[in-house]
Amino acid sequence: MWDDAFPSFLIGLREGLEAGLIVSILVATLVRADAKSRLPQVWTGVLAAIALALSFGAVLTFTAANLSATAQEAFGGVLSVIAVAFVTAMVFWMRRSARTFSGEIREKVTGALGMGAGVLMLTSFLAVGREGLETALFLWTTARAAGESSGPLTGAAIGLVLAAGLCWGLYRRVLRINLTKFFTATGVVLVVIAAGVLGYGLRDLQEGGVLPGLTTYAFDLSGSVDAGSWYSTLVQGVFNLMPTMTWLQVVGYVGYLAVVLPLFLGGVRGERAKAPEPEPTPAPEPVSSPRRRPVWVVPVAVVAVPAVVAGLVVALARPKPASSQTVAVSETECGKGFTAPDTGRQTFQMHNTGDKTSEVYLIDPASGAVYGEVEGIAPGTTRDLVATVAGGSYAWRCVPTGAKAVTSATVHVSGGGGTVKAVVPVSENDLAAPLKAYKVYVDQGLATLETQTRQLGADIAGNHLDKARTDWLTAHRTYSSLGAAYGTFEDFDKKINGRADGLAGGVDDKDFAGFHRIEYGLWHGQSASELKVPAQQLATAVVGLRKAFPTQDFDPGDLPLRAHEILENALQFELTGDTDEGSGTNLATVDSNLAGTRELLTVLRPLLTKESTTLLPTVDAAVARLQKLLDSAHHGGGWTPVEQLSRPDRARLNGATGQLLEDLAPVPDLLEIRKSA
Repeated sequence: MWDDAFPSFLIGLREGLEAGLIVSILVATLVRADAKSRLPQVWTGVLAAIALALSFGAVLTFTAANLSATAQEAFGGVLSVIAVAFVTAMVFWMRRSARTFSGEIREKVTGALGMGAGVLMLTSFLAVGREGLETALFLWTTARAAGESSGPLTGAAIGLVLAAGLCWGLYRRVLRINLTKFFTATGVVLVVIAAGVLGYGLRDLQEGGVLPGLTTYAFDLSGSVDAGSWYSTLVQGVFNLMPTMTWLQVVGYVGYLAVVLPLFLGGVRGERAKAPEPEPTPAPEPVSSPRRRPVWVVPVAVVAVPAVVAGLVVALARPKPASSQTVAVSETECGKGFTAPDTGRQTFQMHNTGDKTSEVYLIDPASGAVYGEVEGIAPGTTRDLVATVAGGSYAWRCVPTGAKAVTSATVHVSGGGGTVKAVVPVSENDLAAPLKAYKVYVDQGLATLETQTRQLGADIAGNHLDKARTDWLTAHRTYSSLGAAYGTFEDFDKKINGRADGLAGGVDDKDFAGFHRIEYGLWHGQSASELKVPAQQLATAVVGLRKAFPTQDFDPGDLPLRAHEILENALQFELTGDTDEGSGTNLATVDSNLAGTRELLTVLRPLLTKESTTLLPTVDAAVARLQKLLDSAHHGGGWTPVEQLSRPDRARLNGATGQLLEDLAPVPDLLEIRKSA
């Protein structure tokens, strides 16, 4: 959180100090002019400016939430670029104006004193409102870049409170600050931060499909830099620099700094060469002011108006629920009541008029691609289906339980609405070939494992325990590479790879069996006679598994789920060292788990390529990063034990595994078996 707070702290401090100085000068001028009765007009303008800034922030937040994921990326990217433009203009303006700042404000107040309450209120509103809008926009973009709001909001709040304290000290003349140096120093830092915001905004525009080059990386340091470390998190939070950046991001970042920073610093040197500005003229003579009407009327109005306007904008920007579009779901009336909807995010009320529980899909009738779905709509019930609609053709497909699928008439939606992502449905037939190929891989692995466990038993029977330790690792790695099939191994997995955790007697429990039982004995000085029976039991279990596997039920829908579950187990049990019974070979197991994941991706690759053009390049890069880290822990025939890894190395391994899991997370959704297929 705190790493994301610094940019917002700095913008809160700068903008708060700038706005606070304006307010301080306004108040001081009125007090010196003996026009304290006009102070409520200043505070009313300030309240209006704050209300406008908060309302602007609410509009940005809630309208963006109603956009599709792709549109949100594009929207955020555009506003990030706008925020950079505002911040850049602000630091240049403040650099030029710092010397004459107070004099200009006093001149405006002097003119406003003679022109009525409205002008004075407008003067304070405009003076503070600009800073408020800039702050709201910058906070929104930094919060979006951070992926959370608590850090940026906390940083901004601290900056604003500190700015208020500084302004009070300056007003009471208990503090002296060289404002020119202050705004120059913070301006340099803000230029660097703005370069990072620009880079992040360009990445958003790439992810939103507005700009090209999303997968064209200038560098990829994720294999050598731990994204989860404190220093990496700090750099990403403060400067928006990431271990992996595209060429467009790098060019934008470097180009912005190369142009803006020299111009800013050159201007600072030019300003310093100028002669000091003369002190501002004394305050004007007191000006009488008529008594105001009730003080609460105007403040309430100026605060309420921006809030009401923002509420209307948010309400109008929200997608209108298609409550009038109640669509029938049944084996005879699928899609009845469906008319061409408006573009944008829509809510359809799906009412099951039949006597069977049904699944329903909003599809592209030409390709069968699914835009939205609801499962398990019981007879007589109504469920909402939310989908984003763009120009194109749409139809409903109803799949009642135990009945044939029924497709409605096609409707055509005119207009744009942007690009809508649909998922091409996958059927059991689509997964049949990958499943068959993977079963062949597992069957071959079990045949190899049978030979290896027999050899392990022979080693132990012959009292060749050093050789047994080597052959144990070889056999255990073979088994660990078959992770996607664990769900079909039933009770065999407990006999082959069971753990002592949860057993009443722990490692001495009679039910502790398999690889980890033998591992414990081999690395804790047990004799060959003590290990002979566990080795025989292991070999017997492997023979039984190999014989049973061809007849076991392997649900095709489980295959995509295993794409990330294998490494989830590795992260939970192996990279924590929980399964180590003395061999220190957890990383060898992770390496085998990764090999099994790679094999699974190989058989699923044709389907994944069809479903998503960007997923596999990202996954392949993440696999390569993790493999490189594992290779660095493999020395000849030995592996570095997890507990002997340095803290940075361990963090890098965990981070790379976590990133790969995140990249693999879409696989089950993309390859979910849908009855609409």
